[in-house]
Amino acid sequence: MSPGVANFDDVMAAAARIAPHAHTTPVLRSRGLDALAGCSLAFKAEQLQRTGAFKFRGACNAVWRLSADEAARGVATHSSGNHGAALALAAAGRGIPCHVVAPADAVRSKLDAITAYGAVMHRCASGIAAREAACAEVVGTTGARLVHPYADPAVIAGQGTAALELLAAAGPLDAMVVPVGGGGLAAGTALTLAACAPDCRLYLAEPAGAAETRDSLARGERVTDFTPDTICDGLRGTLGQPGFDILRAHGAEVLVVDDADTVAAMRLVWQRMKQVVEPSSAITLAAVLGNRARFAGQRVGLLLSGGNVDLDALPWAA
Repeated sequence: MSPGVANFDDVMAAAARIAPHAHTTPVLRSRGLDALAGCSLAFKAEQLQRTGAFKFRGACNAVWRLSADEAARGVATHSSGNHGAALALAAAGRGIPCHVVAPADAVRSKLDAITAYGAVMHRCASGIAAREAACAEVVGTTGARLVHPYADPAVIAGQGTAALELLAAAGPLDAMVVPVGGGGLAAGTALTLAACAPDCRLYLAEPAGAAETRDSLARGERVTDFTPDTICDGLRGTLGQPGFDILRAHGAEVLVVDDADTVAAMRLVWQRMKQVVEPSSAITLAAVLGNRARFAGQRVGLLLSGGNVDLDALPWAA
């Protein structure tokens, strides 16, 4: 793996590396949702992955590719929840320390999972700048190896394995829709599609209240000065430079989704598929339902990225 850069060979190496540790999650179908969408949908059920989200793929790859000397120092990251839990579990599997910096507005159930998997929790103010600064301080104090939630090339490569499995299970696809926040999953997916399914169009589902990826790709430079306002807590991060470079080169297209549509799609997945997914996951279905003409008659893969929902604060509860 080249410093700071991930490629498809890294995705393939990650697939072999994480195979003993990660689940091969199922691909789910729903004739009812196909009828609503006007196309054939194949849902990659990463809510059934270990820790309840795709994040375990990248974290596992990053942890298990460390040398023994690097691993002995432990690992550290910042996270709103899912990546922190994934890194904690991967570190526990290797028997090394893990430190996670979490923002003040993180979902309580996700914080509980991080500590349950054995990580040392460090709290900070909300916002990417505060998270990055606090994490740098933890790394400096502990000597732990930083595993960035979406800019680490090992994380990007690991995330690309989800699309690899989806293509193998679902067969040829005309389009694939993934959520985009920091860009690790989106970038890993782009690497996989470029190598395995170059005719499959990549769409990025992004909340209207945090649509800096759309703006970044439109301007040709990263937009970093914004305040996210979305129910999709996992998609509030700023698009990282590696993700920006990969997605721009791949020609990925962003579909912006209102939170109300995402919540409606989340409820549909529960009702029609009996699956628990979080808003950051349901946004992929919302993006397809909001763009029926674009996907009409096509074979569409959707990444259901996670299912870590706070059941005491469901978005449609009174």
